Amino acid sequence: MKVAMLDPSLFTGRYDDSLCAALAGEGASVTLYARPMRATDAIEPRGFSYAPHFFRHSEALRDRLGEGRAFRLAKAAEYGLSCALGDLTPLAAADLVHVQWLPLAPADRLMLRRLKDRAALVHTVHNADAYHADAGVQGRGYRALLDQFDALIVHGDTTRAALVGQGIDPVRIHVTPHPPMRLAAATPADLAAIPDPAMPRILFFGTIRPYKGVDLLIDACLQLWQSGHALELVLAGKPFMDVAPLLEKVRAAGFADRLLTDFGFLTEGRLDAHMVKADIIAFPYRHIDSSGAFLSALHHGKAMVTSDAGMFGQLPDGVATRFPVGNASALARALLPLVQSAAIRQEQGARARAHGAKMGDWTDMAVATIGIYKAVLAARA
Repeated sequence: MKVAMLDPSLFTGRYDDSLCAALAGEGASVTLYARPMRATDAIEPRGFSYAPHFFRHSEALRDRLGEGRAFRLAKAAEYGLSCALGDLTPLAAADLVHVQWLPLAPADRLMLRRLKDRAALVHTVHNADAYHADAGVQGRGYRALLDQFDALIVHGDTTRAALVGQGIDPVRIHVTPHPPMRLAAATPADLAAIPDPAMPRILFFGTIRPYKGVDLLIDACLQLWQSGHALELVLAGKPFMDVAPLLEKVRAAGFADRLLTDFGFLTEGRLDAHMVKADIIAFPYRHIDSSGAFLSALHHGKAMVTSDAGMFGQLPDGVATRFPVGNASALARALLPLVQSAAIRQEQGARARAHGAKMGDWTDMAVATIGIYKAVLAARA
């Protein structure tokens, strides 16, 4: 079976890498079509091929243009042309095209129309509201794209119910639980670059976007600091929002020395080093279906604090400390016992690690996914 895996912007490189390798291990011939890899990417194709099919020209201009508006416009223009007029022969030559992310709905619509009668189409819906409230033009028209696919894969009942509520035939929706992941391990240099904690350290890592509730986490930490509790907060990742007012709030309150920032697209090894050095990892998301960041942190055995949104609300008791979504004071109360007690942190971290060990693996995911592929191809035949 020949599979063309698509993640044009490489939004979930670790997920793509894990799934493609597992599919190859089950006998599929897989090519991952994405953008050219950057220094911060850690994909090492094992048994599958990697094709930098998208964004070749705009990525070549990235160092010169930076990450601002000019670069985003260049990417959008190139992607639109690729979808409308570009060579889709390598994709159409596959038995099945499996799309992980649709990065620009107006352009994706054109590509899917060109592919629909040439190959079976499957899409993993990582979140029913693909780009949350931050979508703008990127997600405009996303719901209509879902009707173009022969099958939709989701990671849990929350997403399935949301899609059914949007009018999608449940027969087309397949649930395959998201296995835990491991980022590339921190090197000694990565570990040396991250200062050791001077007091209990809370970590937020990954892209920084409004829906992820970083502002709630800062407000909660401010409440704890102002009550005399000793803790550090680390924000590690690329901001996709204006974080200056949040940083200023901390500075104005007199706690700038308790906040460490490591902003930018970070290597997986550097993110892994942040997790190694952390005592508590926070996921204060306002909404989410499933969280790859959470699943990549489980094996570290650190205490976790999450909102009760999406998959977090369905975690077994004791795996994480939960708080009502959007409530900074409740988040502060959830954090306090973990900040005060190393024993509580260790106990909860052990439960988190044990939960990850029970969640299945990528071989299970590959077997289930190939079963979906076979059903789709049989139905088309």
